[in-house]
Amino acid sequence: MRITQAFTFEAAHSLPNVPEGHRCRRMHGHSYRVELRLEGDVDPRSGFVVDFFDVEEAFRPLLHRLDHHCLNEVEGLENPTAENIAIWIWTRTKPLLPQLEAVLVFETPYCWVEHRGEAAAR
Repeated sequence: MRITQAFTFEAAHSLPNVPEGHRCRRMHGHSYRVELRLEGDVDPRSGFVVDFFDVEEAFRPLLHRLDHHCLNEVEGLENPTAENIAIWIWTRTKPLLPQLEAVLVFETPYCWVEHRGEAAAR
């Protein structure tokens, strides 16, 4: 069984490693959407793979570190691409939610990344 819980946050960032003149090098903001996808067996007693309240509790501290902040100022997100945000969320959430299967980060409704715990950023 797979379950997904979505979260949203507002944040600003700039991408310091793109070429001069690239519009994302300038400070700008996004209305981000994060989806945490978990996979596992349904517990016969609770009827859950994971209680959605437990997912919310695990992600809440990260959400507070991201929402209405400049992502470049968040430790570990000095180059806050969608890919690096997904890796950052994964590494901090997976120990709390072992059933985590994927982290999706949407910068816009039309642009997103999906991280499944493969090799981290180089």
